[in-house]
Amino acid sequence: MSQTAPRLDRRSLIRMGAALGGLQALGGCATVASQPTSLLMPAPGLAPVRARPENIFNITVCSRPFRAAGPRLDAETVGDKLVVHNYGHGGSGWSLSWGSAEIVVGKALAGGEKDIAVIGCGAMGLTAAITAQRAGARVTIYAKELMPDVRSARATGVWSPDSRIALSSQAPAGFDVLWEQMCRRSWKTYARYLGVDGEPVSWTDRYVLSDKPFAPSADPMGFAHYERMVPDLTPRPQTLAPGEHPFRVAHARRVPTLMFNVMELGRTLMGDFLVAGGRLEVMDFKSPADLAALKQKVVINCTGYGARALWKDETVTPVRGQLAWLPAQPEVTYGLYYRHVSMLARRDGIILQQTGADESYGYGIEDERPDRAEAEAAIRTIAALFAKA
Repeated sequence: MSQTAPRLDRRSLIRMGAALGGLQALGGCATVASQPTSLLMPAPGLAPVRARPENIFNITVCSRPFRAAGPRLDAETVGDKLVVHNYGHGGSGWSLSWGSAEIVVGKALAGGEKDIAVIGCGAMGLTAAITAQRAGARVTIYAKELMPDVRSARATGVWSPDSRIALSSQAPAGFDVLWEQMCRRSWKTYARYLGVDGEPVSWTDRYVLSDKPFAPSADPMGFAHYERMVPDLTPRPQTLAPGEHPFRVAHARRVPTLMFNVMELGRTLMGDFLVAGGRLEVMDFKSPADLAALKQKVVINCTGYGARALWKDETVTPVRGQLAWLPAQPEVTYGLYYRHVSMLARRDGIILQQTGADESYGYGIEDERPDRAEAEAAIRTIAALFAKA
């Protein structure tokens, strides 16, 4: 009989899969009653992915900004400016962006100022700017790079609200409650983008596959995980029996997953910001002293990994992530986890990523040069799922 599996998010999938010697997948926080197989709809015929190294048309790399204590959301005075920080979200930037924006915008507007500057035009900058506009502020975004040239545009694009968000040993007291607040606010806001033209946010089924029984993985660095606090947000995964999926593996789960079509989401947010009267200015800040050139007295600093250099913040640690891009296949509408490789079918291409045996993969690596060998290895792993017997 099939069972309904414990509730999982993307990072839970990766943590459990690490211990399997083969899969990028899954732990849970609660068990639920079994369901008869007849109540589980069998997987439809799934179109195969044309996973061949010669089909790679792009390889992109980014440094995710991890802080052991969690994102920086405090305020400080620099000259005559109030600077509210909003960076260091690790792999949870897109997922927590709206909830984080609500916190920092509240601090930025607390003194009554209505003319606000936002530095940075990635996920954190755009959502903070729009949130400030909705609160009645006039907003100008200042950034060295605009969408789609920012690091946020190189993100995988799935709901992952506690992906490398902090270390359990260094997160401050009460951070779990703050995280839940950000998570719930972001989820509620992203739900409003479902069904919007262009599908900036959509649902996709992801198949978590393994050659061995699922089991929790090691966590050598002790990353903080809080998905147990929001069991009501995401649909439960389903354990699939042979015949309920088309893959030649011993163990499989189907996980409904919220996906961000990053390019379309970026365009949608840019449009929302501009339609509401927002202004954009290209400006390269070399040090906090450069803020003196801004006319605004309140600044929200959303520079992501760039804050390490701009703010001389050595608590920001890079976590390297690389995506290998294959041409989009409209008939492929699902994602996969298998042998430490993630695959996601987006509107702008099929992306594959080596995610490693645990969340320490890529930690401390700042090098953003593409690694062709890594990309081809990821593609070969997924290609094996579609090889003829």
